[in-house]
Amino acid sequence: MDAERLAAAVAVAVLVLLSRSHAAGGESRHVFLDWEVSYAVRAPLGAAKRVITVNGRLPGPLLNLSTDDVAHVNVVNTLDEPFLLTWNGLQMRRNSWDDGVAGTNCAIPPGGNWTYVFQAKDEVGSFFYRPSLALHAAAGGHGPVRVNNRPAVAVPFPRPDGEFDVLIGDWYNMDAKRMREYLDRGRDLPSPDGILINGLGPYEADFTFKPGHTYRLRVSNVGTRTSLSFRIQGHKLLLVEVEGAYTAQKQYASVDVHPGQSVSVLVAADQWPTRSYYMVVSSLFVGPDLFGVANVLYAGAGDGAPPGAAPLEDLSSHNGYNRSMEQARSMRLNLTCGAARPNPQGSFRYGRIDVNRTIILRNGEAVIGGRRRCTVNGVSFADASTPLKLADYFNVPGVFAVVSGRPERRAPSFGTAIIDAQYRDFVQIVFENRLPSMQTWHLDGYSFFVAGMGWGKWNPDARSTYNMVDAIYRSTVQVYPTSWTAVLVYLDNEGMWNLRSQDLGRRYLGQEIYIRVSQQGNSEVPDPRDELPMPLNALLCGKARPGMLGQP
Repeated sequence: MDAERLAAAVAVAVLVLLSRSHAAGGESRHVFLDWEVSYAVRAPLGAAKRVITVNGRLPGPLLNLSTDDVAHVNVVNTLDEPFLLTWNGLQMRRNSWDDGVAGTNCAIPPGGNWTYVFQAKDEVGSFFYRPSLALHAAAGGHGPVRVNNRPAVAVPFPRPDGEFDVLIGDWYNMDAKRMREYLDRGRDLPSPDGILINGLGPYEADFTFKPGHTYRLRVSNVGTRTSLSFRIQGHKLLLVEVEGAYTAQKQYASVDVHPGQSVSVLVAADQWPTRSYYMVVSSLFVGPDLFGVANVLYAGAGDGAPPGAAPLEDLSSHNGYNRSMEQARSMRLNLTCGAARPNPQGSFRYGRIDVNRTIILRNGEAVIGGRRRCTVNGVSFADASTPLKLADYFNVPGVFAVVSGRPERRAPSFGTAIIDAQYRDFVQIVFENRLPSMQTWHLDGYSFFVAGMGWGKWNPDARSTYNMVDAIYRSTVQVYPTSWTAVLVYLDNEGMWNLRSQDLGRRYLGQEIYIRVSQQGNSEVPDPRDELPMPLNALLCGKARPGMLGQP
């Protein structure tokens, strides 16, 4: 057996053995899926556009898992460009090999296929998948992900009578390739043309409720750049989960969902059953105002849309940054319930743990090489032809540069930057936004405690204002204009992890960085209990060649 097959066989065996030993009551379930990624023409806002579909659908099919399931997703790329999917919010425990971003994976070539294999280890919650290359996500290619509790672990609310995946997002009629041309020429994208709900334009999507029943709505913002307000006419929204963490239950008239974020709300069908209602999604903090509208139909109330005009000017979702920040602060972790495991979420007392390190990431804009770019601490990320994970594994020099994780006094520049971090450190990450626009950040491989938010410039004294008891635990966080957000994260997942803007245009222009989490100096070969070996089917590209498979 050659080195490639030996390494792959070990990887698969380790994944199977660890998934068996971890799952309560027996082996983990293995889920096998075949997804074909292709172009189609859709006109959700009346203008025809080439979109990306998965198995002919937009949104794509549901990836429906339970805690500790192992997914095998064979992705066939029929596009005319290289393609990758990433799994927004799934932690990919021990397995950045399958994260599906340019820094970890070689792209699936046109006409090719590749099978992702990953375990939903110690996870529950609401997430989504989307393309990660070349602004493809602005053309669709997204779909919902559910990770359900195992039967042995109770959810902290009565089991709902039904569930709906609700994917909302701003939409451009402009082709994704033309959007790239805009950005490449140094121009900002114009305002979006509208808002879609499950890939459909205004008044096209229907949700049917039975009177007296309660429904769980898993809502994700899969759009390009716009923060959105979600509400249902005449109904309260009971927030119960945010990106895999169960929340202290609180009712809202509307819930803000920023780019890349996911929430679960319970909605009781307790209104007058002889009529129907509107679901309204409205843009926040931008002009002109945009609205997406769907129909909420009560079974037995007759066919057709609700009577009257949709309530597009509901004051519960007005465009105030202070209101939005207060809502964000009001979302708290449920300390007494379990999540993927029965032990309470509050048993990890993060407020009592000493911080080993503070990383400060300041987003910015600059003209570099005659082009408008977006930066992190003055560096605009430049993708390498060799994925950083492969370059690190094969010890290929010159592919990336290690940076400090702090703003530095230097001229803005291009760079392929990573931050080195010690495995099992407890780290504070401060996102500083000095620009007059919203920012949203996502960290692959992890969730973090959103400990604090504030206006102006962050300083160490701000720690006295942090929530050190029941801060929400999620993987995507907003940073308001001229403000800061501080998160706390326990680095217990080895690998090369992407930290990126969820504004697709800003990320395309370089607002991202990677964090390499490793046992620095402690081990030449990672323990498979901490990080899986390179998989058998790993694609190679750039300076990573098949002849190197005997290393390390």
